Amino acid sequence: MTPGCRAVASPTESDAFGLRGKVALVTGALGLLGRQHCDALAEAGATVIATDLEGARVDAFAGEVGRRRRVVARGIELDVTRVDSLRACRDAIASEFGRLDVLVNNAGVNDRVEASHAEGRWPFEEYPLEAWNHLMAVNATGTFLACQILGAPMAQAGSGSIVNIASTYGLVAPDPSLYRRGDGTPTFFKSPAYPASKGAVIALTRYLAAHWGETGVRVNALCPGGVQNGQDEEFRENYARKTPLGRMACPGDYRGALVFLASRASAYMTGSCLVVDGGFTAW
Repeated sequence: MTPGCRAVASPTESDAFGLRGKVALVTGALGLLGRQHCDALAEAGATVIATDLEGARVDAFAGEVGRRRRVVARGIELDVTRVDSLRACRDAIASEFGRLDVLVNNAGVNDRVEASHAEGRWPFEEYPLEAWNHLMAVNATGTFLACQILGAPMAQAGSGSIVNIASTYGLVAPDPSLYRRGDGTPTFFKSPAYPASKGAVIALTRYLAAHWGETGVRVNALCPGGVQNGQDEEFRENYARKTPLGRMACPGDYRGALVFLASRASAYMTGSCLVVDGGFTAW
């Protein structure tokens, strides 16, 4: 028999977006958006587990979030490319909290326009295999491993929400004109590995949505657009001209979308890509 409808809170009720009583983990918590994700989940009432490569720093950050939002928050050192690190994290969560309700796979490597080092110096024809392998290992394989090791207990428990952070560049190609001066001189080359890895994250999201659907675990992707983070004015203006809302995102512009995907407000949503990009991919 087809299962009947379960009683769920109306999306118009404030507690439909609430996460009180839920345990949520964010990978890459010390990044620009990772910090926002942790704070947004805590603001919604969740117990937050912030994870990143630097244990002392992420522990201090979690303490700040917990005090500010008056929730339980823990920092755990985690390398998403290492199976042993993920298993240790899983066991620590099981020991202290007994379960995981929300998994946000945010850890990633991005060749950034605003970077001070040599990222973005290679055109496709010269892009090194080592750079490709490193970026794919973190963005694609890291998401796969986190879902496999941290998400499997959620499926066994019969509930949960996984949010994989993808990108608009998993949906559309980088526009080379964004990275040229007014005279046409290229200043930056967006790597081929970044869009390839984010496309893989979207495909994995759909696979897991189908694979785990009957268990009660929902798996969705959040596809953010470009975020203001110290880029030069010419790049910001180029990006704004290609965006219907006329600007890049502010770091806090994704908080509501993340809480929506994590909460009961999106109870009938899985295998989807929620695009929040100011209209960048609409043109």
